[in-house]
Amino acid sequence: MSDDTQAPGPDDAGRDTSPGHEVDHDPTGMTDDEKRHDQLTRAPKSDESDAAPRITTEDRGGGVTRIDVADTAKVRPGGAG
Repeated sequence: MSDDTQAPGPDDAGRDTSPGHEVDHDPTGMTDDEKRHDQLTRAPKSDESDAAPRITTEDRGGGVTRIDVADTAKVRPGGAG
C-alpha cells in the first residue's frame, strides 16, 4: 500500500501537516483565507466588502453547529422585499 501523504518542505513552516492536513505545495504561499480574499477582491469593481464573511457559525455543543447568514454579508439569500 502506498502512502500518498507528503512530507513538509522548507516552505511549509507553520502549516498543519498532520494526517488529514497534507501539504498541497501551493506555490503562492497563501493561506486559504488569503486566497479567498484575493479572489473576491481581484475584479475591477470589487471592494473589501466583497470579501467580508458571509456566514457565522456557533458551536452549540453535542455535535450541533448553528450556521447563519452574517448580518454584514453583502449578498443575502432571498429577494428584495
